Amino acid sequence: MTNNEERMQILKMIEEGKINSKEGLELLEAIENRDEEKLIKPGSSSSAKWLKVKVRTEDDKAKVNVNIPISLVDVGFKIAKAYTPELNADELKDIDFEEIIKAIKDGAEGKIVDVYDEESNTTVEVYVE
Repeated sequence: MTNNEERMQILKMIEEGKINSKEGLELLEAIENRDEEKLIKPGSSSSAKWLKVKVRTEDDKAKVNVNIPISLVDVGFKIAKAYTPELNADELKDIDFEEIIKAIKDGAEGKIVDVYDEESNTTVEVYVE
């Protein structure tokens, strides 16, 4: 997806009321910051960091595998909450997502969250690479 397509998609989400104008602006700024980072470090040997979320079943089959650039974590989380009401479920009330985002922004690396749900035999892992 090109930058223009990404921008148009964000504007369409604002128009449809899926995100508000502030969230849209944050997304647009994140895209611009990402592009600036590419210009500043062309061919750099250091790779960008990613927030990775993996959900696996008991037999180790992947149910969910999401990779988000660290530069988009905060905005991505806001969008995820808008599209995924399950993130507001009572089962997740003890997980402080804002604290996770803060830890990531402060440079946390490795596994951040490791949760096992006995009822569904599902493992959720969140880590930064």
